[in-house]
Amino acid sequence: MKLSTADIAFYTFNTIFMTVFVIVTLYPVLNTLAISFNDGLDALRGGIYLIPRKFSIKSYVTVLKKDDLLVGAYISVARTIVGTLLSLVTCAILAFIVSRKNFLFARHLSLFWVITMYVNGGMIPIFLLYKGLHLTNTFWVYVIPGMVSAFNMLVIRTYMNGIPDSFEESAQLDGAGYTTIFLKIISPLCKPVYATIALFVAVYQWNSWFDVMLYNRMSSKLTTLQYELMKLLASVTSQSTSAQSMKNSTSSITPVSMRAAATIVTMLPIVCIYPFLQQYFVSGLTLGGVKE
Repeated sequence: MKLSTADIAFYTFNTIFMTVFVIVTLYPVLNTLAISFNDGLDALRGGIYLIPRKFSIKSYVTVLKKDDLLVGAYISVARTIVGTLLSLVTCAILAFIVSRKNFLFARHLSLFWVITMYVNGGMIPIFLLYKGLHLTNTFWVYVIPGMVSAFNMLVIRTYMNGIPDSFEESAQLDGAGYTTIFLKIISPLCKPVYATIALFVAVYQWNSWFDVMLYNRMSSKLTTLQYELMKLLASVTSQSTSAQSMKNSTSSITPVSMRAAATIVTMLPIVCIYPFLQQYFVSGLTLGGVKE
């Protein structure tokens, strides 16, 4: 088939645009990877792009030898798995309830949840609330507060609203109850949006460290990988007051190389998981992203 001039121009522009977009997207990651494998003092000179100038793994050795790193990694994995599963289950159940046409309070509850997206009590009242509920210094402070997310619930609800009513009506004619409809009809059709929400929650849980500092900083058994890496980076940074003093130092570990190594360590698990969820991600976010 012979292409018109407009088609050729479009394909040419599209190819150039996507190529530039891929380069802009991948370059920061590849640059961080190159710096992480470069000698720390040499990295202070700058000029490192995609290939390490002076190869070294000392930054990774320092990161992986950090005290309580294994405990932190275990807690990070545990909170990511448990938090993602519980949040997905609760948001899916709530979304199913408010998406039913015959539920009288669907609009009022949806409005209530939308308000919670913009208004909160503040850090101190929230801390006092968690302390009063005996959640501080426990593992569950990572999980329970994030079980219900208004944004995630509304995304799932909108996706469920797009499912034809005929599926539910035919199931009801066969004698199916709401539990059966939710588990065997609605949920299998919602796999794309479930995968999207699961990725959102998993990334949040994996990267969280501020809640550790607020609620569990005195318990070394409840630390997380990100919190330990943050403390390590802070300690390395505090050892230097300027780039010039780092250049005069005999240590090959610098905040620049440590930051790059910590970034690669924390992002690696999510990068490995994302390809398995990517096939659902676009359709789930697109179909569930319009909130009524």
